Amino acid sequence: MKNIVIKTALIAGLAALMSIAQADEGIVASKTGLSKKSVFDVPTPQSFDYQGVMPGNDPVYQRAYPGAPPQIPHNIELFIPITTALNFCLSCHGNSEELSKPLQGKPTPIPISHYTDLRHSPDKAGKKLVGSRYVCTQCHVPQADVLPLVKNKF
Repeated sequence: MKNIVIKTALIAGLAALMSIAQADEGIVASKTGLSKKSVFDVPTPQSFDYQGVMPGNDPVYQRAYPGAPPQIPHNIELFIPITTALNFCLSCHGNSEELSKPLQGKPTPIPISHYTDLRHSPDKAGKKLVGSRYVCTQCHVPQADVLPLVKNKF
């Protein structure tokens, strides 16, 4: 019995030594993951200008997917920062004849969902914009003609 244990341990030890001897340097970091670059490489975005000059001159962009927030088709550099105290978006987009009803030749109105407090009264729209909806650029982004930093097939 003692000989069997010694022989088994000897065979296991030799197998371990052979696997160590045959092991290469390991996996190279550039061969793992989706990116073939180091995580420490920080891409520098190219400088750009937003498309369009002033609101009302550019066409409305098609949404990226159904339910996506609309893209801003004009330059917003003069309108930022957007805060609850000062929101220039409301001066055009918050003045619709009826809430969320688009009118021909008028700015896209803020939808009724932005006047609905989903936390406290999800079935009732108020007359004022809900506080969590004041920072428009949280969801809506102006467009610029730039190359993406990362390839995307979406």
